[in-house]
Amino acid sequence: MTSVSISIDVPDLVAALKFYCSAFGFTKAAEPVPGVAVLHTGGADICLLEKPAGTRPSIGTSETRRYERHWTPVHLDIHVDDLEQALARALDAGATREQVFENPEHGSVAFCADPFGHGFCLIERKR
Repeated sequence: MTSVSISIDVPDLVAALKFYCSAFGFTKAAEPVPGVAVLHTGGADICLLEKPAGTRPSIGTSETRRYERHWTPVHLDIHVDDLEQALARALDAGATREQVFENPEHGSVAFCADPFGHGFCLIERKR
């Protein structure tokens, strides 16, 4: 059987735990080793990995980790029943709202960033 989890590098594990649990209601399942925490989301596990800014993600690159807003082709899509409520909760936890596209027929979407520069989308489920 194959399963999927998502890993997110963060500069501060305590702050990341606070953000992801407060913003989205994720629950901490484990802290197996220092600098690593596993969150349950209901659909997948997210592994938060504390990695300092300026460190290289692999020996095969000269690029370094940075935590100001950055683009990556991989991001979280968080599906919610009430976009307005979910967006308010994320903003209160420290997210940044970048754009909102209203679509009453299919569900609206909010493009956001977490406090560590990682983009994510809140996608409204339509009943």
